[in-house]
Amino acid sequence: MKVMKFGGTSVGKPQRMKEVAKLITADAESKIVVLSALSGTTNALIEISNSLAAGDRNAAKQQIDALEQHYQNFVQELLSTDAAIAKAKLVLAEHFEFLTIILKISFSEALNKDILAQGELLSTKLFCLYLEEQNIDHVLLAALDFMTIDSYDEPQIGTIKVKLSQLIQRNKDKAIFVTQGYISRNAKGEVDNLKRGGSDYSASLIAAAVNASVCEIWTDIDGMHNNDPRVVDKTVPIEQLSFEEAAELAYFGAKILHPASIWPAQFYNVPVRLLNTMQPTAKGTLIAEEAGSVGVKAVAAKDGITAIKIKSSRMLLAYGFLRKVFEVFEKYRTSIDMITTSEVAVSVTVDNDIYLAEILKELETFGTVEVDTNQTIVSIVGNEIAETKDVMLKLFESVSSIPVRMVSYGGSNHNISLLIPRSYKEAALQSLNKVLFGL
Repeated sequence: MKVMKFGGTSVGKPQRMKEVAKLITADAESKIVVLSALSGTTNALIEISNSLAAGDRNAAKQQIDALEQHYQNFVQELLSTDAAIAKAKLVLAEHFEFLTIILKISFSEALNKDILAQGELLSTKLFCLYLEEQNIDHVLLAALDFMTIDSYDEPQIGTIKVKLSQLIQRNKDKAIFVTQGYISRNAKGEVDNLKRGGSDYSASLIAAAVNASVCEIWTDIDGMHNNDPRVVDKTVPIEQLSFEEAAELAYFGAKILHPASIWPAQFYNVPVRLLNTMQPTAKGTLIAEEAGSVGVKAVAAKDGITAIKIKSSRMLLAYGFLRKVFEVFEKYRTSIDMITTSEVAVSVTVDNDIYLAEILKELETFGTVEVDTNQTIVSIVGNEIAETKDVMLKLFESVSSIPVRMVSYGGSNHNISLLIPRSYKEAALQSLNKVLFGL
C-alpha cells in the first residue's frame, strides 16, 4: 500500500482534480489518497474567522457567499450527470449551512478550528463524488476518526496506527481510500489540526502508520530544487536526498516541505517522493535513508531571524554559563537555530520573537546583550559536505562581498550555515548558485 498526497493546487481546479483521479488509478497497488483543501479555500476560511473574531458579521456573510459561489461553479465543471451534481449540491448545502449558522454563534478558538476544517471536508467529498461518477471503486475515510493529537499538539502515532488499521480492515475489499489532510481531533476530542506541515504531515503520519511502500507528495513543482526558484533563475531538481538532508533543507527554508513532515516517514523508514501533478512523468525527488551521492546538493534560506550576542568577561572558564543561557530559551519555549561561542561571548539565533523582550531581560543579568533583527540564515546542504574538497573555499568565495554575521560549521555532516543581513539574501543565493553549481 502506498500513500499519495495532493496539495491545494493539485485539486484547485476541476480539470486538475480529474487528473488526480487518473493518477490514483494508474496502477493496481492499493493506496490512501490524502487531499488538501482546494487552493484558496483555507485563506478564505481564515478571513471568515477573522471577520467573526472582529465582530464583523456582515463581512463574514459576504465572504461565505463568495466562497459558496466558487464551489457552486466548481461543481458544475467537475461533474457531468444530474445525479452527481444533485449530490454535490447537498454536500455544499450541508457545509455552507454550517458556515451560515456560525454567524449567530459566539466566536471561540474551538469554533475557529471547526471553520478551518471545512476545506478538507469539502475537497474530499467532492472528489469522491467524481470517483463515484466515473465508477472508480473507493471508500472515504474520515480523518477525524483516526487522526489524533495530544495536549501538546503532538500526533499520537500509536493511536493513529490502531484506528486506521481497523478502518482499513473493515473495508478490506477496497483498493482506494480517500481521506483529509491537515485536520485531526485533539486531546479533548474536539476538531483541531496538525498546524505544522498540514497535509504533508498527515500523509507522512499515515504512511508510517500503515508501513507504506512509499509516501508520494504531489505538488506543482517537480521535486525539491537545488535553490530557491523564486530568487534564482536557473535551478534544477535534486534526484535523491537522505532524510537528514531533506530535514535540514526543510528546516532552513525549502518551502516544498515542512520539517515536521519528514520525521514520521524517517522514523518508520518509508521513502518519500516529491512529484509534480502538472508533469507526472518527471522523476521528482526521492527522499530515503540513503543519500545517493556525496557533496553539495542544495542551498536554502530562512528569513525572519534574530541574532542575539551575550558578552561577558565572567564567561572565561565559567562553569555552567551556557546551561544558564539555554535555560532562558527553554523557559520561553524558543528554539535556537545557530550558535557560536568564544571565550567571552556566545551568539545564538532564533526565528521566533514572541518572547524576545522577556528573554533579553533575563539574559542581561549575564552581561552585555546585542540584538540584530531582520537576518537570514543561508544553509548549504549535502552529504558529507564538511569533508568534501574545496567546499569551504568555494563557499567563502561566493560570499566574499557579503557581510557574514555568523558561521555554523561542523555541527552536522550535512549542513554549513551562514547568517547574513536579509538585504543580501538574493545576492548570496545567486552567487552560491553560480559558484557551487555552475548555473
